[in-house]
Amino acid sequence: MRIAHVTDCYLPRLGGIERQVQGLATAQLAAGHQVTVITSVPANASLPAPAEPGELTVLRPAESSGRPGSIRYLSSLRGRQAVRRGGYDLVHVHASTFSPLAYLAAGAASRSGMATVATLHSLWSYATPIFRGADAALDWRAWPITWTAVSTAAADSLSQVLRPGVEISVLANGVSPERWRLPPRPRDPERVVIVSVMRLAARKRPMQLLKVLRAVRAQVPAGISVQAQIIGAGPQRDAMLAYLRRHRMTGWVELTGQLDQPAIRDRFADADLYVSPATLESFGIAALEARCAGLPVLAFAGTGVSDFIEHGHNGLLVRSDDQLATALARLACSPAERARLSGPTPPGAGGGSESGYTWDQVLQTCEQVYRRACEQASRPMPPALVPGSLPALPSP
Repeated sequence: MRIAHVTDCYLPRLGGIERQVQGLATAQLAAGHQVTVITSVPANASLPAPAEPGELTVLRPAESSGRPGSIRYLSSLRGRQAVRRGGYDLVHVHASTFSPLAYLAAGAASRSGMATVATLHSLWSYATPIFRGADAALDWRAWPITWTAVSTAAADSLSQVLRPGVEISVLANGVSPERWRLPPRPRDPERVVIVSVMRLAARKRPMQLLKVLRAVRAQVPAGISVQAQIIGAGPQRDAMLAYLRRHRMTGWVELTGQLDQPAIRDRFADADLYVSPATLESFGIAALEARCAGLPVLAFAGTGVSDFIEHGHNGLLVRSDDQLATALARLACSPAERARLSGPTPPGAGGGSESGYTWDQVLQTCEQVYRRACEQASRPMPPALVPGSLPALPSP
């Protein structure tokens, strides 16, 4: 198939949507599809030259000036034109709460008769009135789009906006579990390392994480060493550094900055616990990668993390910052419980095994969704192009 992935967010910007669009596009290219990414993020000098035949094509209507990795929203109309003129068999748009290019492309593609899939990568809960109001003006809920979301929580959020009876499939993010698996190593029961990977932006609640860590240190006996490593970059970094200095936490809480995947894997190898403080986490790809590395994950119930974390089996799900601090402190004091939660995920009614999120399985789900979109648009769907085993995918 000739597939266009349309996203406001893409490399060299780093985040969940960026990584997943790149991973899915690369996996589909390896499976034999012709794949193009259309994005509002401009190129910069650090990016490779335009793709050769057989490589992933990336169209960037935005000018290359400006801060590297910034989203140039004013290029959205040019991006929509690129979708219209591309002659694609299917257009797959990737949307968060504010995604003008994605929504413009979805409307243009679906109303022109193209098979169109939309994937929601965020929780719309707080923005539900805005989208309902937009429907009154645009009637966008009537567009012939096949809807998907990255998690059960995101699908539930989307269902509150779409009209009753609209089918929403869960098209989860993918990982390469073998890249994250780590051999067992001896642990020091008197030393606990807590790790988190996030964009340092208010939505991810990094300042609240610092307050939780401060509460953990107060609850754990002085004889147990507690260290924390927060991986990522973003606009709240300076405020976080000021907080750490003010509360004399710089000796045991480290802001590492942005790290690549091999460096994150090394940090996971030295860690005992992974924490996700976001209450609006639509999926939690870093949490899933931490699970692949064998770390117990502590996160909020009702977020996308709940799809692969089963409370009491491979992590703990909480409902408040106080509960999060108490749970972290309890695990810091209990090497036996940390070891129990580090084991493989058993089958159950809660979170599924991390092995259920491989790219092979994501592609199979994607093909089912694409078939439904083609049927809705009365377009032919080529034979299956999902191999039994995909080649290793390059790191973003």
